[in-house]
Amino acid sequence: MWLCPFAENAMESERTFMRNVKRVFVKVGTAVVTRADGRLAVGRLGALCEQLKELNSQGYEIVLVTSGAVGLGRQRLRYRRLVNSMAEDSSRAFVKDVKRIVIKVGTAVVTRNDGRLALGRLGALCEQIKELNSQGYEIILVSSGAVGLGRQRLRYRRLVNSSFADLQKPQVELDGKACAAVGQNSLMALYDTLFSELDISSAQLLVTDSDFRDRDFRKQLNETVKSLLSLKVIPIFNENDAVSTRKAPYEDSSGIFWDNDSLAALLALELKADLLVLLSDVEGLYSGPPSDPKSKLIHTYVKEKHQGEITFGDKSRVGRGGMTAKVKAAVNAAYAGIPVVITSGSAPENIIRVLQGQRIGTLFHQDAHLWEPTKEVGAREMAVAARDSSRRLQALSSQERKKILLDIADAFEANGKLITVENEADVAAAQQAGYEKSSISRLALKPGKIASLAKSIRVLANMEDPIGRVLKKTQLADGLILEKTSSPLGVLLIVFESRPDALVQIASLAIRSGNGLLLKGGKEAKRSNAILHKVITEAIPDIVGGKVIGLVTSRDEIPDLLKLDDVIDLVIPRGSNKLVSQIKSSTKIPVLGHADGICHVFVDKSANMDMAKRVVLDAKIDYPAACNAMETLLVHKDLVTNGALNELIVDLRIQGVTLYGGPRASLLLNIPQARSFHHEYNSMECTVEIVDDVAAAIDHIHHHGSAHTDCIITEDQETAEIFLYQVDSAAVFHNASTRFCDGARFGLGAEVGISTSRIHARGPVGVEGLLTTRWILKGSGQVVDGDKGVIYTHKDIPINS
Repeated sequence: MWLCPFAENAMESERTFMRNVKRVFVKVGTAVVTRADGRLAVGRLGALCEQLKELNSQGYEIVLVTSGAVGLGRQRLRYRRLVNSMAEDSSRAFVKDVKRIVIKVGTAVVTRNDGRLALGRLGALCEQIKELNSQGYEIILVSSGAVGLGRQRLRYRRLVNSSFADLQKPQVELDGKACAAVGQNSLMALYDTLFSELDISSAQLLVTDSDFRDRDFRKQLNETVKSLLSLKVIPIFNENDAVSTRKAPYEDSSGIFWDNDSLAALLALELKADLLVLLSDVEGLYSGPPSDPKSKLIHTYVKEKHQGEITFGDKSRVGRGGMTAKVKAAVNAAYAGIPVVITSGSAPENIIRVLQGQRIGTLFHQDAHLWEPTKEVGAREMAVAARDSSRRLQALSSQERKKILLDIADAFEANGKLITVENEADVAAAQQAGYEKSSISRLALKPGKIASLAKSIRVLANMEDPIGRVLKKTQLADGLILEKTSSPLGVLLIVFESRPDALVQIASLAIRSGNGLLLKGGKEAKRSNAILHKVITEAIPDIVGGKVIGLVTSRDEIPDLLKLDDVIDLVIPRGSNKLVSQIKSSTKIPVLGHADGICHVFVDKSANMDMAKRVVLDAKIDYPAACNAMETLLVHKDLVTNGALNELIVDLRIQGVTLYGGPRASLLLNIPQARSFHHEYNSMECTVEIVDDVAAAIDHIHHHGSAHTDCIITEDQETAEIFLYQVDSAAVFHNASTRFCDGARFGLGAEVGISTSRIHARGPVGVEGLLTTRWILKGSGQVVDGDKGVIYTHKDIPINS
């Protein structure tokens, strides 16, 4: 959301009026003011206020109209309990006993790259602190940023008060202590405003290192903080740089503390905190500079192991000591008995995630050297092993690779009962946990599914060998033959939710195409995935090794996997819209897949209505949770007047389908209006809308569809041809259910998913979509020699010759 500069917009001819805009009314809706969970979106509001300030400084008169009062009131009346789930990592189990927390926010978190306050990040920080405060945690905040904020304010004031001639002179650097004095007031005013909006009180406490030499001071400090915490007030500490006598903290520190990291560690000890969280501009402590792809995030710091191995990069762009200072402070606090976590202050929920016991950031703990290291293969090591094994797989003959697949199919049928028991346990756990019906439906391996999977694997095994096929053959010159051949992509990462059958399809396709594979399944299918993976890998001969198919069961989170662009060649997400969208926006690895399955069926005026009923019902009710199920029914307007639409609606309702309408359908059919045309129900619900003709249907699909699968039902061949060749979707059908859009039904043997992208593969992706090409040149000593060494012929050669 960006409101300015209007001058740039004014360059467009249709917006020339903006040059004359002076007074602007800005309307902010509830969806902007509040987050998806109904809580106040302090981060977004902070960004909005930054824009309004920018416009105000340019002379615009701003009038703000805002919604959100009802949502804010509801949020304040609601008691939302923090789910403090037990951590699987034993090193994080201590968080369940944490009550008092010191949180240190660095200057790099508080400010943006241009030196101004990062209101969005600060808003998200305050929301987390409010959440924890309401759950009974005692929060103590140590905040940097006063000097930077004061410097920015004083520079602006100097600019306003200077003549043009003054600005041409060399500018004297502003005094840091003056900056601190100005900035501290502004910083606290901001915290007070943000916390007040969240119905929280805060208090300012400025200290210097010399204060802590006084025993009476330390005693009084404890009593004051204890009183504030009992009143649920957030104490906010900062070093009083305006009056501090220290000039060069690296050299002449008194040894008590010399920056806000060491101040936070000191306060954690003095105030008997249970946990210290140091928020940084990176995700934690890395083995080397975070910008180096080879650097690895250290989840648990062991001084004896890591002290000599870590290479520190440059210090923070702001602040005093960067990661070196944080590690020193963390080690001192941890070895004095206060656990410390260094993590990113940019992520909106990281403090809460730390207290949920999630394995994020870097943990410092006095007992870390005693913990038994877990024998756990990381995702990087698995990817390297998968590539090595895939090369051995490619070296086998076609018949040997075929036999591996046939053995896997046999193993599935032989272990059917065991697979069913494990899957039923997952389904029962998901039901108890309150998962949605559509998710449970995708999780369950229904009767006959195992036999169906085994059959699809055998079909795949009996297909033509895809590896090393000659796709094009050219004579470049006499005795110089060029071949374009099919080749495996390399190592694939498949991230999937709920559907354990996806593991089987993808693994069999990877073996047939000679690719290595990493699988990261959802926790709801943990037992199903484990048994399916076991059955598959035990059927793979030792000459290849089961490591060709890796199931990531380590604590590597999806964001960690997506950073492995040097060892993973393609990511294929299979799951919710949210999952796919997040993966696409957070990795440099190519992504193959689709975010939505908004499939349409258009019933034309010339449709055979008996056929239309069969196709529409099948497209909706055969498997409502599938991505190729119909979500929107488009109907020609003539079918309203002749009663055909009414019959279709009655049949859908008899089958238990809940209907929602577009503007025209909801009025004519007296049904609730749909929230959006671009909505994937994944259940026994669908949207109905009435359109004027095939052109209107096509236009609707292009505006509201997801380019997945769309269908027309008509007896008019000309209309069908228009629809088939003008609808720009991955799959377009005539008089056939959208449910046919499936790798197995297309004869691909299996599929890794359905792609709506236009590069590399589109539609159901089988073996062909997991291959790339390479060039093989066969000669007899030819040289280029400035293109005088050969006479080029460039003749196509029949592939079979």
